[in-house]
Amino acid sequence: MKLSFEYGQGTMDANLPDYTDVFIPGETVPDPPYIPEDQLVEKTRESILNPVGMEPLSKLAHKGSKCVIIFPDRVKGGEQPTAHRKISIPIVLDELYKAGVEKKDILLICSNGLHRKNTKEEIFNILGEEVFNEFWYTHQIMNHDSEDYDHLVDLGTTERGDPVLMNKYVYDADVAVLIGHTQGNPYGGYSGGYKHCSTGITHWRSIASHHVPEVMHRKDFTPVNGHSLMRTKFDEIGEYMEEKMGKKFFCCDAVLDTKSRQIEINSGYAKVMQPLSWKTADKRTYVHWAEKKYDVLVFGMPQFFHYGDGMGTNPIMMMQALSAQVIRHKRIMSDKCVIICSSICNGYFHDELFTGYRKVFEMFQHDHMNTLADMNRYGEYFATNEEYIRMYRYCNAFHPFHSFSMISCGHIAEMNTSAIYIVGAEEPGYARSMGLKTRATFEEALADAMKKYVGPNPNILALPLTFKTAAVHLCMKDGKQGDYGVDFCHRG
Repeated sequence: MKLSFEYGQGTMDANLPDYTDVFIPGETVPDPPYIPEDQLVEKTRESILNPVGMEPLSKLAHKGSKCVIIFPDRVKGGEQPTAHRKISIPIVLDELYKAGVEKKDILLICSNGLHRKNTKEEIFNILGEEVFNEFWYTHQIMNHDSEDYDHLVDLGTTERGDPVLMNKYVYDADVAVLIGHTQGNPYGGYSGGYKHCSTGITHWRSIASHHVPEVMHRKDFTPVNGHSLMRTKFDEIGEYMEEKMGKKFFCCDAVLDTKSRQIEINSGYAKVMQPLSWKTADKRTYVHWAEKKYDVLVFGMPQFFHYGDGMGTNPIMMMQALSAQVIRHKRIMSDKCVIICSSICNGYFHDELFTGYRKVFEMFQHDHMNTLADMNRYGEYFATNEEYIRMYRYCNAFHPFHSFSMISCGHIAEMNTSAIYIVGAEEPGYARSMGLKTRATFEEALADAMKKYVGPNPNILALPLTFKTAAVHLCMKDGKQGDYGVDFCHRG
């Protein structure tokens, strides 16, 4: 069986045994039906006008109200003309204007969190021409800045002791609207809802309360589910924000399919709205398909995806990407499972984008750094590096603590596999220095894995287009739980 897998800017071919199973999201098992394009505006407006668990915008806002609309950054995808942000934000604006809100009292905030600030061109692509032109040139569109202490407010800690520092524009607003996406995410379940505010408009110390080994290496984190400690912390932080602000976030989340098309729109109070979104999203995300557990997972890694150019070559980001697949697919992996993944692995860190990553990588090679988790003690040292902070604030670079959330995730691949092979590395030393094996071809890697780990007749699952589509979380078939086994997947 000949298949092609992502590699650098193109693909790499592999000749795999004919008995290899293949899964492609949205194709092998079709997604639930999406809302037709000619009904999107109507369905979105209907949701916004009929929120669950709280009053509609027409009653929350009035003349003189200060309003903020918080929208996800480019990492969350969805820039097509019918993307949820482009459909929902004009409707929200229309409702605010009808309620008497003046344009001068509206601020749009990109919830980039510790991600790099989005550029003018990226904001244009996210919001579309009309909204961009209405607000950009009057300086009413901004990126969140987690290092701008003049515009952050320290709310203290949650009952659990997690620090909560949040965007002051959001805190001070009379109405705060969160535009989000309900889509499968390896970090604590679905994006959107309280995950949106607890990561997108906070501070590295808040994020360091959940994107760290003590949370991410727990048994409840892998495989991904909606009841992990991380997810619980997201909800606690979001609810704590609401308590201290004295208002609820008005959420408008779209359940998205493989191509980021809207399956369903839900609006209202996150505590009530999230379960409704998840019920529908589960049907697309937790796919009960596998009839056996797999000894070998095969996929490819491009150079440019989710976090930006260099993600598939930067060694730390490579580990995060590998681990993300483990987190999603652990339910169908055997105890001896190996991963075989193509990556150009040419040593391109993209230092201007991934702040401090090269230095973190170099430190990992020394001084008793035996696993990625050992690096965590340096988190505050990097997070407070003034030059790295300046790069985040003024050069569209990731915040220096971001690498530590990636490191914590990256170790999960090693925790849950017998071996990981990188195929086609141009600079294989980078892969080997992260504990990965290297081979020139898929065929050589599979032969070695069969000799050392999985035996002569392993169950093999090929995952083409792994990073070019919105991933699912593969599960074993379970007739007692129905087609998707929602209760099974979300059991604590």
